[in-house]
Amino acid sequence: MSNTTNVAILVARILLSFMFIMSGFGKLTDPAATAGMITGAGLPAATALAYLAGAFELLAGIAVLVGFQTKIAAILLALFCVFTGLVFHSGTVAIEGWPDAALGWINTLNMIMMMKNITLAGGYLLLATVGAGAYSIDARRGVNTVTA
Repeated sequence: MSNTTNVAILVARILLSFMFIMSGFGKLTDPAATAGMITGAGLPAATALAYLAGAFELLAGIAVLVGFQTKIAAILLALFCVFTGLVFHSGTVAIEGWPDAALGWINTLNMIMMMKNITLAGGYLLLATVGAGAYSIDARRGVNTVTA
């Protein structure tokens, strides 16, 4: 792979990891909002799941950032993105007492979040396909990456 390609993969890894590192850290330090979303989706053990999601996001995000077990982390994050998009962002939001205009705005935002998650899944599948590139722990360990 050319140096330009390896730099592009490094930049992509940094950009793809940022959201999950920040989000995971946030869930671990204050899981209440996430636990509320989990409860609203009808899933059990909301606080425990919020902590579990936070730990997963933080660790998988760091793995992508440093390029460690990148293909596995990328596949898991792609699945996570699709799951969370479908479970938490595919329906309409109805908050009792809120004006219709505010609910319209929130539902538009929710749809954008769904599209963002599905789009990110595509980026992670591409990363799983090409690997972490030369500037990664995987490359230092001799893990196969696409060379053409």
